[in-house]
Amino acid sequence: MNILLTGASRGIGEATLAALEQAGHRVVGQSTAGSDTLLAADFTDPDAPRRLWEQAFERLDGRVDVLINNAGIFEGIADNAGDEEWHAAWAKTLTVNLQASADLCRHAIAHFRSSDTPGGRIVNVASRAAYRGDSPMHWHYAASKAGMIAMTKSIARGYAAERIYTYAVCPGFTATGMVEDYIASRGGDKLLADIPLGRPASPQEIAETVRWLATDAPPSATGAVIDVNGASYVR
Repeated sequence: MNILLTGASRGIGEATLAALEQAGHRVVGQSTAGSDTLLAADFTDPDAPRRLWEQAFERLDGRVDVLINNAGIFEGIADNAGDEEWHAAWAKTLTVNLQASADLCRHAIAHFRSSDTPGGRIVNVASRAAYRGDSPMHWHYAASKAGMIAMTKSIARGYAAERIYTYAVCPGFTATGMVEDYIASRGGDKLLADIPLGRPASPQEIAETVRWLATDAPPSATGAVIDVNGASYVR
């Protein structure tokens, strides 16, 4: 399969890229700065998703089978911040975490519908925060991930008849550098006690879930949201 993967430079994205390539798929990855192997796209720029799609489309010889929206930011803002700072934080997080994903989904759906062999898959990497919320510093992050889940379900309902299948993954804490810093800042072992499994998920565990949804999950599972959080939130 030909796959476009955002947020591919570290953590879950890096592990997902490795899992997909090991399985024999052709993957174009994205990161904010780019690299010798990753396309550059800064999703704070509203035009970046379209440019990324066009570049990936060309690199994949005019066929994208799967879109994986993994890119995201996790930046806190105090509830007593000034209005300008508060609004800027919300705008940035919603633009990067939700609007960019929505734009890429829209480009993917248009491509899937116009292809000689219609159909395709979308996997959105959300968060348990979509359901259980997050800290007082991260209202906007939780809201962006809840929006991603609602978008996933809407796409699944709207396009399943056209063989466009859409899934989401909701990790909890994952053992990446970003989460390790957050755990340390929030009390370390005390925070881990909230995870019945006793540890964060590994990036490889999330990556395997994403790989399965992107390539092997049955069409009847479209619209499904898979929790991978060590039972720290059970719906």
